[in-house]
Amino acid sequence: MSRPAVIVLSSFVARGSVGARAAFALERLGHRVWTLPTVILPWHPGHGRAHRMTLPETDFAALCADLARAPWLSEVGGIITGYLGSAGQAEAAAGLVAAVRAANPEALHLADPVIGDMTTGGAGGLYVPEPVAIAQRDRLIAIADIATPNRFELGWLTGRPVETLTEISAAARALGPKRVVVTSAPALITGKIAAALVTASEAIVAENQMVEGAPNGTGDLFAALFLSRLIGGASDEAALAAASASTFEVIVRSVKAGGRELDLVDQQEALVRPMAMVDIRRLATPRRPVARPSGIETL
Repeated sequence: MSRPAVIVLSSFVARGSVGARAAFALERLGHRVWTLPTVILPWHPGHGRAHRMTLPETDFAALCADLARAPWLSEVGGIITGYLGSAGQAEAAAGLVAAVRAANPEALHLADPVIGDMTTGGAGGLYVPEPVAIAQRDRLIAIADIATPNRFELGWLTGRPVETLTEISAAARALGPKRVVVTSAPALITGKIAAALVTASEAIVAENQMVEGAPNGTGDLFAALFLSRLIGGASDEAALAAASASTFEVIVRSVKAGGRELDLVDQQEALVRPMAMVDIRRLATPRRPVARPSGIETL
């Protein structure tokens, strides 16, 4: 029996494994995927300039409205909102999220705010217009069950410092969703990189070796894998460990093969049964001060 269907709203490339094309991982794991592109490109912009077609907001809204009234909507167990082509697309995407939840109250919405990243020099920058980033924050992350920002995105979205795991945990809790997974987080051991899953009660960190020259699309892949594991019944820790292991393994093998894209086709076994080791640890959660009843003295 197949797993619940997943709707993916993100960029679509004719060639490559970024954006909505990373949803191949969902299909390999047994999900039927409903794909609605926000923009269409021949390849990732990092490979060179090319034509870009953003779906007009009226057309995008009409397509979202059609999906919202689809007779099969109750089959959907998850919806991913990723890269937006314009700020106005956020409203239509939010309407579709609401329709999915009405049809299946157990469905999860994962918001992957694809708005920016760290630059080579260590600073960060937006690669979308600021109104798009604001729409991601105010319209989609605000209604998400899960958010998967990278470290720069978390800092931009919250306006908080994100240099340490302690700061990242505080910023993630301020962001709003019940679960926030922060990718590209600092690891405890030099030469490693982490993904930190933060909830109201705990912070779980998955660490693996940093890989130089990783192809684009790793965040898209991680988000898809993490959502799949959760709606498949895995615990938070198990979902984090499996998604981190699969993503790391695909990156390593893709780089070793000399490719500039994530090789999801040849590395399907890593999506299903990853063999990579991931270090899992928990951060201490600060205890909230307990109000002391008046009239009681302490020594």
